[in-house]
Amino acid sequence: MNNWEAILKSNRLFDFNSLWSYKADWFEEPNIRRGGWSGVVKIPLEQVDDSPVFIFIKRQENHMSRTWRHPISGIATFQKEFDNLKRFHRYKIPTLELVYFGTRSYNGNHQAIIATKDLEGYYPLDELFLNFDLEILKSWQGRQNLLKAAAKVLSRMHQHHLQHNSLYPKHIFAKPIGDSWDIRIIDLEKAKRRFFKSTAILRDLGTLRRHTPNWTTKEQITFFKAYVGEFKLSSESKKLWYQIQDRILSKSK
Repeated sequence: MNNWEAILKSNRLFDFNSLWSYKADWFEEPNIRRGGWSGVVKIPLEQVDDSPVFIFIKRQENHMSRTWRHPISGIATFQKEFDNLKRFHRYKIPTLELVYFGTRSYNGNHQAIIATKDLEGYYPLDELFLNFDLEILKSWQGRQNLLKAAAKVLSRMHQHHLQHNSLYPKHIFAKPIGDSWDIRIIDLEKAKRRFFKSTAILRDLGTLRRHTPNWTTKEQITFFKAYVGEFKLSSESKKLWYQIQDRILSKSK
């Protein structure tokens, strides 16, 4: 794990204000909603050994989300993402590496910054299954290993009653390492803890299956078997399979 405080300071990024005022082209056009805005830039930093590393700086102003604890004023959506990043790290669910988080009130506006390390060498799951240019994906074994790696991470997430709440394949990143894959789950702004993990499972797996229509039946079953940790599906797992399928059908009506 990098000493990000030292790296930021060596790049003259000393505090909230220097990160807020850093000039760079938008990586994504600002999202204007909720009476405020939110935007992302990608910048290079020099590490202690002079090697480069890229980080994403997300900045927002008056971009609030109401919660049961803050039903009127709400909290910054980046605050929710920061809290979920910490929660995922605590449970050892692989996600983004946090570089910086901070909030402030400035001229009557609520501002927030969250910075994370770039996922260099990682690819979103949707792109991987649309383009088999990577040598590892040209064999069934390589694709099977990818499906199993992603399934095991999601299973761990749900075992801790955590619901991603926006589990599209573009939010699951994977990096090939030899014959295996390193998985990272991103975009945790909407994630929440559920009292019943079955609620999280049905919501997330339903969303994922609905947005992976290009997966073959064999790939879907391989993923699901790895998720439940069974070589042959039990009656309980078969029931879950059909519950997910029913959820998808109800959404399509």
